[in-house]
Amino acid sequence: MAVPVAFFALFFAYPVVAIVGRGLEIDGVWQFGRIGEVLGRADMQRVLWFTTWQALASTALTLLIALPGAYVFARFDFPGKGALRAAVTVPFVLPTVVVGTAFLALLGRGGLLDELWGIRLDTTVWAILLAHVFFNYAVVVRTVGGLWAQLDPRQEEAARVLGAGRFAAWRRVTLPALAPALAAAALMVFLFTFTSFGVVQILGGPSYSTLEVEIYRQTAQLLDLSTAAVLTLVQFAAVGIVLAVHAWTVRRREAALRLVDPARTARRPRGAGQWALLGGVLATIVLLLLVPLGVLVERSLDGPGGYGFDYYRALGSLDASGGTFLVPPVEAVWNSLEYALVATGIAVIVGGLAAAALTRRAGRLVRGFDALLMLPLGVSAVTVGFGFLITLDEPPLDLRASWILVPLAQALVGVPFVVRIMLPVLRAVDGRLREAAAVLGASPLRVWREVDLPLVRRALLIAAGFAFAVSLGEFGATVFIARPDNPTLPVAVARLLGRPGELNYGQAMALSTILMVVCASALLLLERMRPRTSSRGAPIDRSAGEF
Repeated sequence: MAVPVAFFALFFAYPVVAIVGRGLEIDGVWQFGRIGEVLGRADMQRVLWFTTWQALASTALTLLIALPGAYVFARFDFPGKGALRAAVTVPFVLPTVVVGTAFLALLGRGGLLDELWGIRLDTTVWAILLAHVFFNYAVVVRTVGGLWAQLDPRQEEAARVLGAGRFAAWRRVTLPALAPALAAAALMVFLFTFTSFGVVQILGGPSYSTLEVEIYRQTAQLLDLSTAAVLTLVQFAAVGIVLAVHAWTVRRREAALRLVDPARTARRPRGAGQWALLGGVLATIVLLLLVPLGVLVERSLDGPGGYGFDYYRALGSLDASGGTFLVPPVEAVWNSLEYALVATGIAVIVGGLAAAALTRRAGRLVRGFDALLMLPLGVSAVTVGFGFLITLDEPPLDLRASWILVPLAQALVGVPFVVRIMLPVLRAVDGRLREAAAVLGASPLRVWREVDLPLVRRALLIAAGFAFAVSLGEFGATVFIARPDNPTLPVAVARLLGRPGELNYGQAMALSTILMVVCASALLLLERMRPRTSSRGAPIDRSAGEF
């Protein structure tokens, strides 16, 4: 645990504590009264209320729309299922800036709805909610559907034979088994929407602001570190409470399940009702997930002289950026790939060690560390990025001018995904295999290489792929620390959208499309490396699902 503890202490806890201290400590005196002052302001209460209710509404709406999809992918077998599963997951790994850009092209001024019917939904809460469903649909489908596919349907059938109706059998048999996975999916969706930044910043306009957006505004635009520090503490406390409640409820419901091979539970749809359900889910995926991405591509090709690659060619010219960048915008593509590769290496090493430590040891300390690993997903990335600038500025860690700052910030987001993907697989390894290798004289390192690594290799590759995708799209912290001569793709998109002009808008669409293609390619590779599931019925961590 030494390496992951040191990593999180130095690059997460230290910057966050330092930025909060910088905001609340004046002349050596802590100004705790500032907390009451900020929270007593009417504008901050509106921000806190909007952050909370939109996160709850987004979570409920996502579950409502995505649960039928989870059932279809778990229980139905149909042509193109694998490719469609990968396509559904693409929005989840897209940067929130790209998601906001896609919905802006669909719902905003000059967007598809505006051109066809004169309807604009940007700067409305509906655009934000729909974008959040778009972003988190895959969380529910893969987390809940991954477990649903391995539940033995004969248990529900037995309840129906004993006289229970279809809904009663599902409520009494299947729902309790799915409860931890549902709770995990709801937790992840709530965390992502509670800390929403790029989507709200692009689609919400001046009327709507989450805590994350307000922290950015207070820090970067108003330089009011005191208010930003208070809002960071509020967000941190809220996320901590949610994680604690989730851990408590999951522990109460944890139980080993006898699972079956998903290939044995999926079958062709039968009857008009099941075919209608499949058709409805496919229509939802097309309208909610594929249409925004298609509009994004269409807008990137719709240049001033008609359809073509004018905006893509402009990315290679420094003059076309109008002074927005110090280098041609296309450089952001290579910068992002290099940063993401380094961040993936860091995340795999730190997350892999953390998962191994959590597998080998038990106790409250280890369980607490498991929960802490999720905090980077719920704590302000803006605070972390600005904290990097004010803490890592003295020897031996004077990294302000170093390129490594960006991969370090990106790795903080990737580590939780590595842990959540590898932990269930490591826990499923039979400990007697390790003991037998040790009895035969193998060293601990050789035991890991000969026993654990072959069994977790696929999970490790999938974890690396997810870490790469989320690192590629990290925006909240990177926007502070990316150097002007080395912008990342999300930062470049945000800067182009922030400047007027058709050329800047078109280049933003082109960069977003490139980023989408890279993320989609990574996801298609992941789909080909899906781990084989065992039919032996080993217990799994149900709260993790496929993530």
